[in-house]
Amino acid sequence: MKITLALTLFSFYTVTAQQKPVETIYFEFDKYDLTEKQISVVSNFIKNIDTSKVESIQIYGYCDDRGNDEYNFTLSNNRANTIQNLLITNGFKQSKIVILEGKGRVVVKPDTVENLYETRLRNRRVDLIVVKKNSFGKGVHTSFKDNLKVGDKVYLESILFDIGSAKLTSNSKKELDKIAVILQNHRGLNFEIRGHVCCTPEIYSDGIDRDTKERRLSWNRAKTVFHYLMSKKVSKSRMTYVGCGNRYPLGRGDNYDRRVEFVITKI
Repeated sequence: MKITLALTLFSFYTVTAQQKPVETIYFEFDKYDLTEKQISVVSNFIKNIDTSKVESIQIYGYCDDRGNDEYNFTLSNNRANTIQNLLITNGFKQSKIVILEGKGRVVVKPDTVENLYETRLRNRRVDLIVVKKNSFGKGVHTSFKDNLKVGDKVYLESILFDIGSAKLTSNSKKELDKIAVILQNHRGLNFEIRGHVCCTPEIYSDGIDRDTKERRLSWNRAKTVFHYLMSKKVSKSRMTYVGCGNRYPLGRGDNYDRRVEFVITKI
């Protein structure tokens, strides 16, 4: 692949397992600005996308394996911010951008890669992950909306946990901060917080929390979200929480089962 083509490539493909379209923008070495041609491609993408069917978008920046971690983390964040600013400039609503994160460098072992040049080129990128509205079926939503009904579930992909942990990640806290604001404006909405786990043997119904050493990981995850929302002035009388263990896998991979869901109990 010629470098001029690679630097302007904006590829569209669907990740079948996740049922989400992913767009990728590639950058020049040590750069986070875009050429005019790349800007035009992104602008056309915004014009052609049906935003009425988009629930949210996640933006992740990456670098190749050269340089130190601190420098590349900053560079990858700058790349993600460049794309966010371009999307907003072209009319995409900032409220729909639920994750903006630089992932730093993608570590590779040069002696194990057949084409190191192309591998590095593909790692200098920003991935856009688009979540479509109601992509999980009837009664399952990916945001707190005005048209929720009792019994509906709200599942947010930005509220996920590390394996064996009930601690909130920085992305989870950012999303919960947004939810707290919404809940303050919808004070009649009550809900149950349901925690889930992955990767546990069939003989067990729940995972072990590596901090407490208890086999109550799903419960602890729900409890953590409960207390975080309380700290953001959401009344505890509106919320309950429960651990569901490993009984309800999504079938989309282990990462997506380390989650919480919100079930609407009162409107």
